[in-house]
Amino acid sequence: MRQSFIPSTLSLLFITTASLFIQGCSEAPESQQQGAMPPATVSTIKAVTEDAPFTIELPATLSGSKEVEVRARVTGILESRNFDEGQTVNKDQSLFTINLEPYQLAVERAQAALDGANASLIQAQRDVKRLAKLRADKSVSQRDYDNASSTEDIAKTSLSAAKVALKEAKLNLEYAQVKAPVAGVMGREFVSEGTYVAGPELLLTQITQLDPIRLRFGISEREQLAMRQDVDKGTLTLPNDGHWQTSITLQDGSIYEQTGEVNFSDVRINPNTGTSELQAIMPNPDFKLRPGQFVRVSLKGAVRKNAFVIPQRAVLDNGMGKFVYIATHNEQGGTIARPAPIEVGEWIQKPNNQGDKNFWLIKSGLNEGDEVIIDGMAKIFFPGMPVTINNANHSNNAE
Repeated sequence: MRQSFIPSTLSLLFITTASLFIQGCSEAPESQQQGAMPPATVSTIKAVTEDAPFTIELPATLSGSKEVEVRARVTGILESRNFDEGQTVNKDQSLFTINLEPYQLAVERAQAALDGANASLIQAQRDVKRLAKLRADKSVSQRDYDNASSTEDIAKTSLSAAKVALKEAKLNLEYAQVKAPVAGVMGREFVSEGTYVAGPELLLTQITQLDPIRLRFGISEREQLAMRQDVDKGTLTLPNDGHWQTSITLQDGSIYEQTGEVNFSDVRINPNTGTSELQAIMPNPDFKLRPGQFVRVSLKGAVRKNAFVIPQRAVLDNGMGKFVYIATHNEQGGTIARPAPIEVGEWIQKPNNQGDKNFWLIKSGLNEGDEVIIDGMAKIFFPGMPVTINNANHSNNAE
């Protein structure tokens, strides 16, 4: 009984173990399939070339468009100052008054001289007219007639001189009211009432013209060389005659509402800074901008030709450089995420129909028609991971 029982028991255990093993092998692929990572759902845009705005942003300082020294053109005692230091004044507004009485008297004296010269001319013309009739009757000599004619010419010259003297006297009277040559902000006074003003050699005050205001900034030699190379390659066009359009950002991050234009570019390179100086003129009607302010100026008007422009959120950095994920097909025909190293250029700001405002200009690394992944990168855990494209809420290109 025992000898027959043991073999039967062993046979039963063997058969049971074998059947369990076969069952486990048949269920293994199903378990592995259930634990596989599903494809990441992503959104893409198609890389297409376009003409993109090229903008340069640089630090700049502000200064008045004119720094004017105010001096008197006539001499005399300074009777009054007609402004407050730091006050905004208009062009031709009175700033100082020099004693007017001597100049008023000079005007009256010149007017009297003019009246006398005019009366002498009238008398001389009467004499010539009378002698002309007598000369026709040969009642007077030619000498007398010639003397009368000469007297008339001298009277005319005296009248002209009297007119000039009166104009000069009136001009000096006007100069006794020292007026603002430009609109601007007054500086401090250098003389006070009661001071004898000796003429133009004495500086009275200064005016800073604030409208328009001047921006000064520099572009590095390296940036200029890079732009020239891009222009030669046909990938960049610059504004005509270097007349960049300018806008400025203030210290609090706000954008100043007025825009200006570059009106000067120095051909020389400063050996100390490695930059060449540019100047722009900006309207400042409300005097919100003041000399000495530091701002950031944006230069616009250049265009990148046939450039790739993609949203900034699509560009990643792995510590060795920037890259994007491109949705492409593997050997089996499945869609995977392939990393593509890229070289970026400048930032570009423009709205599009996807709600993006900030973009990168891509200099190299992309090809026409590449499907660049812009959403869902956080679900991509390794290069070559399977992805599923869902562009229901996006357009098919970077526009």
